[in-house]
Amino acid sequence: MKRVAIQGFKGCFHEQAARLFYEAPLEIVECSTFEDLYRALDEGRADAAVMAIENTVSGGLLHNFELLRTRGKKVKGEVYIQIGQNLMAVPGQRLEDIREVRTHYMAINQTRPWFEQNAPWIRLIESEDTAKSAKDIALSGEKGVGAVAGVLAAKLYGLEILSPGIETHKQNFTRFLVVDDALEVPSADINKAVLCFTLPHKPGSLAQILTILSFYEMNLTRIQSLPIPGRQWQYFFYADIKFSSLERYRQALQAVRPLLEDVQILGEYKAAL
Repeated sequence: MKRVAIQGFKGCFHEQAARLFYEAPLEIVECSTFEDLYRALDEGRADAAVMAIENTVSGGLLHNFELLRTRGKKVKGEVYIQIGQNLMAVPGQRLEDIREVRTHYMAINQTRPWFEQNAPWIRLIESEDTAKSAKDIALSGEKGVGAVAGVLAAKLYGLEILSPGIETHKQNFTRFLVVDDALEVPSADINKAVLCFTLPHKPGSLAQILTILSFYEMNLTRIQSLPIPGRQWQYFFYADIKFSSLERYRQALQAVRPLLEDVQILGEYKAAL
């Protein structure tokens, strides 16, 4: 049984993403932080990891780009999950009985308008994880207290969903990356890559790279810049590139390498979309 590290607790969206990707029995390894996730891989406590990288509402998780660059593990896949938030509580209660809701701050941000309109008497309290909030109230059996989390958490901890789909933005998706050294991606399936590169500090450097990638029909689906510590106003660039021809992708890499100060291939894999 593959051991998959996730940031968070059983029942969270990371677990949902892991089970969707592998479609097989898994042992979930809970990690409190994304650094702990990589530590679990390094120490042999996990065989693979699933890590959120960006969200359609809140944007990219910038620190996780740095982990990709510095921790030496390759991306082997990706998963997109629609983030649906649900108000849940110990069974046998009504919405009117709930006085307090505990959940992660991002879930609060995603659902606050619903509470303001439908349950303004409920006090929202920030916690470390959506699924852990669900687990805690299930274990305590506490009445008058709810949690906001995904459907998987409600099923796992035996809670009743009082109000489903309370998120403000219905088209709210998170993209997760799969890190798995044992997973071999067939060359015929590879149609996406994530790169990290640096450029000479001179005008037009990035424009030259983008022009070449366009010539080779590379679809730049995301580009993210982060400052290089100790080098004033210079940046790492992280790029997601999608392509239909692996040969053209490799030709494009060969063409841009002379124009780059440094380039790392952080992963080559099959796109989920």
